[in-house]
Amino acid sequence: MKFLDQAKIYIQSGNGGPGCMSFRREKYVEFGGPDGGNGGKGGDVIFRAVKNLNTLIDFRYTQHFKAESGHNGAGRNKTGAGGKDCIITVPVGTQIIAEDKETILADMIEDGQEITLLTGGDGGFGNTHYKSSTNQAPRKTTPGWPGQEMAIWLRLKLIADIGLVGLPNAGKSTFLSACTRAHPKIADYPFTTLHPNLGVAKAGDREFIIADIPGLIEGASEGHGLGDRFLGHVERTYALLHIIDITQEDAVAAYHTIRNELEAYGNGLEDKQEIIALNKADALGEELAKDQQQEFEQATKTKTFLMSGVSGEGVQDILFELLKIIESKGQNDDEEYNVL
Repeated sequence: MKFLDQAKIYIQSGNGGPGCMSFRREKYVEFGGPDGGNGGKGGDVIFRAVKNLNTLIDFRYTQHFKAESGHNGAGRNKTGAGGKDCIITVPVGTQIIAEDKETILADMIEDGQEITLLTGGDGGFGNTHYKSSTNQAPRKTTPGWPGQEMAIWLRLKLIADIGLVGLPNAGKSTFLSACTRAHPKIADYPFTTLHPNLGVAKAGDREFIIADIPGLIEGASEGHGLGDRFLGHVERTYALLHIIDITQEDAVAAYHTIRNELEAYGNGLEDKQEIIALNKADALGEELAKDQQQEFEQATKTKTFLMSGVSGEGVQDILFELLKIIESKGQNDDEEYNVL
């Protein structure tokens, strides 16, 4: 299934049904008079979050959603049937945003969460509604109230516990494939990851979700490379795993490049707890890798972990460290983590 995390759609609630003008005409009924019923209410537009979706690709092919209008009122004081609601299912983590792409109308963060975004129009009154002692044969009815319509943006921010960040080709996808059952594309050239990937990692008897996003480069906040639009998928995480290729010429500069991009993006990413993993340690050998680690920690004043996504060295240690962070954020020991 192709991944899509942003889509524009048009929604419209149903119009109310018109009221009916009718008079009772029966041979053996002592009193006649008006008996026109009211119109039915128009259907609402309802959004529902479901956990078995993780893309907005369906909205590429269907952009218009309209609820059913209310039915006409009828004689014998019959109220028209209400219009059917239009229920739109979206993945958990979807934000509903106004057409200005800034105003957040709703944030669907729980499985089964529902929100009525547009309400259907009320039905019109039949002539029975206007009957009174001074107006015993009213010939007045009203049409139903019109529904509402608007254009909105849907923006998906995946729900995950840990987010992977780093430069292209740092080994994020390799790490994801090493500790989960995910099968992201892996190759020896930059930008092999073109859309976010999710995987479920296990540390001991606990599971948690890791999100891998396309690599960042210097100037990503200004649109360079793939830009920083995918950073939204790690906004909801408890912590970030910053993976750095220790074999590159200047690992410290690579670290600062990503930190600068996180600060430029904002939205709290720069303040998230961060674990730094120096990847591809197997390519340097144990002694040289530790020397590089020591130099990196002295230059950045941070604690790091050595690892190799290919050989699996240090992967479990990092997973347990990430689990500590998740549990420290108030996670219940009995809570289960499920792939969206």
